[in-house]
Amino acid sequence: MKIVAYLYSDPLANARIDPTIWGWEVADIYQDLDPARPQLQRLLQSGKTTPIDYLLLRNLAELGDTVEGISDRLTHLEALGVTIIAIEQDYTSAQADRTPQQLLPLLNQIQADQRRRRICQGHAQNRLKALPPPGRAPYGYRRGKDRYALDRRTAPVVKDFFEHFLLYGSLRGAVRHLEKQHNKKIAISTGRKWLTHPVYRGDLVYQDDQVLGGTHVPIVSRDEAAQVDRLLRRNRGLAPRAASAPRSLSGLVVCGECHSPMTVSRVTTPRQSGEYLYLRPKSCPRRPKCSALAYQQVLDQTITRICQDLPQAVAGISIAGGGGIKDTLDAAIASKQRVLQQLPALVTDQVLDLQTAELRAYRLRTEIAAIKTQLSQLPPENLKKIAQTISISQFWLDLSESERRFYFREFIRQIVLQRQGQAWSLSLRFIF
Repeated sequence: MKIVAYLYSDPLANARIDPTIWGWEVADIYQDLDPARPQLQRLLQSGKTTPIDYLLLRNLAELGDTVEGISDRLTHLEALGVTIIAIEQDYTSAQADRTPQQLLPLLNQIQADQRRRRICQGHAQNRLKALPPPGRAPYGYRRGKDRYALDRRTAPVVKDFFEHFLLYGSLRGAVRHLEKQHNKKIAISTGRKWLTHPVYRGDLVYQDDQVLGGTHVPIVSRDEAAQVDRLLRRNRGLAPRAASAPRSLSGLVVCGECHSPMTVSRVTTPRQSGEYLYLRPKSCPRRPKCSALAYQQVLDQTITRICQDLPQAVAGISIAGGGGIKDTLDAAIASKQRVLQQLPALVTDQVLDLQTAELRAYRLRTEIAAIKTQLSQLPPENLKKIAQTISISQFWLDLSESERRFYFREFIRQIVLQRQGQAWSLSLRFIF
């Protein structure tokens, strides 16, 4: 008994199908990526010389682009004595006693599959031309002739949202700012999508999660987008309320004895305007519990330690990492861009047909966008110069608490307090 299988997938609209999906012992697998279906023609010719008992399909729609073409190939195969089994449909050609009423749902399904495939092919052609995906334009944009264009009314709202997040590093705070300043109410999940969505960075993202870079005017620059990503990664390790807390040390300090996070507490004196801030362990299991420490003393010691330790930490990361990785990624981008520039000449010389060249160009552009994303996540080239600037204590003293919070979280992952009786010291764990 000989069992063969046939697969068809459009390279523009679908990913290549794994040919081992059947779960049967298959003698031969015929797979087409070309709409002309040369492998199907080879299967039909092979069936004339070598008897085939069973032909496995995912669905009957893969046999042709029209109902008439599918019907002709079914008739041809069944005339050769081949039993056809469509594993995703209720169809086996051995069931020859079906009435027209029983075959009508199957015919409707085939027509629906053909219609869906034509729609997918149309969307795939739009992707090759870097046209926006179907649907309403994202908030902040409007649909232009062949790309998204900035909406003069809503784009400033989105820009202000990003600027507020970059200044304070708080998603919830940016959402509240949007409602207060622009009367635009959005959910926290919507705000997070705005911060991470490629469309606001000038890129298009499609249903297959492929990103094409530089397709329209961005609302946020590449440098700002990289900073947004760093802030989101940094906030992921903090409690939700600590991310937007007004004090710069919130969410960063950990007791080295009980390993409990330390929270900022505030004490006021009755009938007086002054307040006293201190850091205490949130859930200390020790008896007696670890004592609280004056917030200002810990803050002063943190500034002293960061001015001493940051230049050495940055020097180490600069020697170990930046240059070589950046050069490798830059070379990969340049190589792919050279190939991209050669494609029109290959089409002119008839080395490639237009469809193949468009598909290759699309894949190259998505690969370049992915590499640029990796490149933006590297430490900035002027990190050493930045470290020299912020290693001056006066720099920190001149900042507000919200500004100081931003810079602390840009560089510090954790502040560990070590106690020696009544005395204490701290150590910094940097992000890099």
